[in-house]
Amino acid sequence: MIRTKRIYEAPDGEDGFRILVERLWPRGVRKERAAVDLWMRDAGASPALRKWFGHDPAKWEEFEDKYFHELSEKPEVIDQLAMLAREHPLITFLFAAKDKEHNNAVALKKYLDMRGELG
Repeated sequence: MIRTKRIYEAPDGEDGFRILVERLWPRGVRKERAAVDLWMRDAGASPALRKWFGHDPAKWEEFEDKYFHELSEKPEVIDQLAMLAREHPLITFLFAAKDKEHNNAVALKKYLDMRGELG
């Protein structure tokens, strides 16, 4: 099972294995407080795609398409996530965006669900 959560929210026992799926470390978050088990920079959207998207919900569907294309070119990232899902019954993808519905963690979870990568 995969959940998504803002990294600015306090960690809790419901998070399971916590994976930061951002290319950049979030501003103002101390590594000790973040309780990140793994930082997967390569699971984040490219700098160019992040800049283009600009967290504009009107661009969400096109962002997903472009991000899914980027992910399709990173089979090692998908393989690592599938392996982690086999090892951990609960995974939380951590993201920095204020918008809890339009961010790369939500899109990554959707991509993996569509592909059936996580069982």
